[in-house]
Amino acid sequence: MSGKEFLKSVDQVFDKAASVLKLSSSLAQQIKSPNATYKVNFGVRINNKINTFTGFRCVHSDHLEPVKGGIRYSVLADQAEVEALAALMTYKCALVDIPFGGSKGALIIDPSQYNKYDLERITRRFSQELIKRDLINPSQNVPAPDMGTGEKEMAWIADEYRRLNPVDINSSACVTGKPINKHGIRGRVEATGRGVQYAIREFFRHKKDMKVANLEGSLEGKTAIVQGLGNVGYHAAKFLSEEDFVKVIAVIERDGAVYDEKGINIEKLKKHILKNGGVRKYKGYIKEGEKVLTKKCDILIPAAMEGVINKSNVKHIKAKLIVEAANGPITYEADQILLKEKVIIPDLYANAGGVTVSYFEWVKNLSHIRFGRLHKRGEENKIIN
Repeated sequence: MSGKEFLKSVDQVFDKAASVLKLSSSLAQQIKSPNATYKVNFGVRINNKINTFTGFRCVHSDHLEPVKGGIRYSVLADQAEVEALAALMTYKCALVDIPFGGSKGALIIDPSQYNKYDLERITRRFSQELIKRDLINPSQNVPAPDMGTGEKEMAWIADEYRRLNPVDINSSACVTGKPINKHGIRGRVEATGRGVQYAIREFFRHKKDMKVANLEGSLEGKTAIVQGLGNVGYHAAKFLSEEDFVKVIAVIERDGAVYDEKGINIEKLKKHILKNGGVRKYKGYIKEGEKVLTKKCDILIPAAMEGVINKSNVKHIKAKLIVEAANGPITYEADQILLKEKVIIPDLYANAGGVTVSYFEWVKNLSHIRFGRLHKRGEENKIIN
């Protein structure tokens, strides 16, 4: 799915919502149009050769500041994709009542092709380009991890901001998703996956909605298929299987899928992926992973890229409940077809756990406090559990 197709899909969903709310066309156009999108090109010398990189940062809406949104590292990133993701951040923050506007950033890069030293230099140069344009600032624009980035990259960005702004006492609040020992907050890494779990739990509290999805009883014993075992998919699958006793029967990755009707041990599979770079050679491996997406299950959790469920495969989806853990995993056309006979928990709600906990981290950094006893209690509960 191209960035332009993704942006068109996001706008179509918004237009439908605007018509339901009876917004004037002029107001709707103002809301969905991004305020500004910045494109930066910069060079980094690697192995005596200057490599030029392209990055983006979109400010979709600054009706509330700071604006909030992750930075992703991907060779597929483009301006339209960044604008679509920034729009989703605006709507997501509004939905869960987080006082942020929406933003998003991306760097066109395959991080696996660079060693840690070079990746740090690239990240710091990208940060410099954003910082000098106030696109990273505790009171104006606060990035976070996204696909291809994590705590490590956020620590580099925060350190670079602090180096360039030594008198800013709130410098640690310039970015969220930092390591705990670098002014981060406990629970941020798994927050999005935990939020997916909570969204599903809440759905199973409403019997009328369950009836629409042809589901009954509790979560225990329900079957699930997870597409993408990255940060979000891994934690969602882990918590659902270990705490709610959901049977994860399939996991779909880039190089194929793993299918086991008896249930998959998520921890073992994750270790295999980290060691081997994919699911190949794992018990129950299926080369054609896209076919597993259409297998029968109670809950389908697309947790990777946008547009994985589209008009080409939508009629073959057999899941009773679809939970959008990724941003925009269902195209607008597919969404309209699925809603006739399926139940969808939308991404704006299902994956809002990340930005919610990011807000707590940001407030903690601005308050210049430590959680003390709460931190200790978290440690104790972690040991007990």
